[in-house]
Amino acid sequence: MALRIGNAQGFWGDQIDAPATLVRQARDLDYLTLDYLSEVSMSIMAIQQEKDSASGYARDFVGVVQSLIPYWKQGSKFRVITNAGGLNPEGCANACLDVLRKSGLSGKIVAVVMGDNVLNCLQSDVSNALYCNMETGESLRNIEGRLTTATAYLGAKPIAEALALGADMVITGRCADPSLTVGACGFHYGWKWDSYRQLAGATIAGHLIECGTQVTGGVSTNWLQLERRTSIGFPIAEVEEDGSCVITKPSDTDGAVNEQTVKEQLLYEIEDPGNYRSPDVNVSFLSLKLQEDGRDRMRIAGAEGIAPGENLKVSATYRDGYRADGLLTLVGDDAERKARLCGEVLLERVRSAGFELEQTLVECLGSGDAVLGLMRSSCDLKECVLRVAVRDSRRQAVDRFTKELASLVTSGPQGVTGYTTGRPKVRPVFGFWPCLIPKSIVQTIVKVPS
Repeated sequence: MALRIGNAQGFWGDQIDAPATLVRQARDLDYLTLDYLSEVSMSIMAIQQEKDSASGYARDFVGVVQSLIPYWKQGSKFRVITNAGGLNPEGCANACLDVLRKSGLSGKIVAVVMGDNVLNCLQSDVSNALYCNMETGESLRNIEGRLTTATAYLGAKPIAEALALGADMVITGRCADPSLTVGACGFHYGWKWDSYRQLAGATIAGHLIECGTQVTGGVSTNWLQLERRTSIGFPIAEVEEDGSCVITKPSDTDGAVNEQTVKEQLLYEIEDPGNYRSPDVNVSFLSLKLQEDGRDRMRIAGAEGIAPGENLKVSATYRDGYRADGLLTLVGDDAERKARLCGEVLLERVRSAGFELEQTLVECLGSGDAVLGLMRSSCDLKECVLRVAVRDSRRQAVDRFTKELASLVTSGPQGVTGYTTGRPKVRPVFGFWPCLIPKSIVQTIVKVPS
């Protein structure tokens, strides 16, 4: 019988009730995976951890655990695998254990996977060529002293090791998204870690379900043509021992699983379909075969895999100044022209106060600026939204910008409105620094907190 793995979180901020809903809709799930992390997530967690060293994880997940308790008490056997641990997997595990104990489920075993934090490695060797920015080629020396986080994308093996310890819940930090699924499959079927064809198939399954409802109709080109779209069902991967899988969703849920939705997700966030790289296996999509297997069921087979590389990808973040943005709505004749002039006036006032802002953006939303270069409005707009965003290494420069916006309500043109949310907030900016690190110096730890 195929292993049934459902995913009910595609990012930190996804539907909070989705995990409990999916478990209720699909009582025979073997595993529930929950994907919380992105580069933005790690930056937010870094800010939180600066204020409170006990934080640094997706606190929403603790509430999710609480929502799942009734199903475990009713006898459901599903296990949970998640990267909600963020920068503090052990802290996340302890918070979940506290909830489980208070609910009378002290027998549940929670395991954590650690070792992804490689900040010290990068800081101690800033001249290492592997640590250069993969996108720009810049040396890490350029941001020395400003690094805040550096986490390596771990693979599936430590997840399988945690499951082998009897874990009902596995909490990781940074982990490759598909590896949440691969870890469950590798443990369940007892695959060797050089069984690259099977690992490749499971990686495909994990990649297809990692973004939640994107594979079941969300973000689909034909979203408007969906029969129902209010409550799109979250995906389930039925993975066979040979690595092939069927992607489906609970019956009587909105959305769709068909050739189009699956192909669109297959091509989401990949560089080379002939060499999709993960910590577990490098996968070729070129041999895949897709076949309908009934309503809202697509069978995927034929993945090929080879040994992964000797390095892991690292997602690092660093302090990159401050930012703020504000909105105003302009209505009436020549709304777009008025809005653009308001943006110019606003920035000139900041300049007159002694601050030449390092980066600025003036957008007239409704005129085509949101998709700059792709389309322009051809009509005389009677309303548009002015958005002005700024970034600078000096907090005081950004703070001055925030104090100038409101004055346009009385010193700007007629028809300025929409200033109801107060003065814009100054926020820290975290830059993204992708690089590599040798697998040999990343030491993973699997731990069961007591």
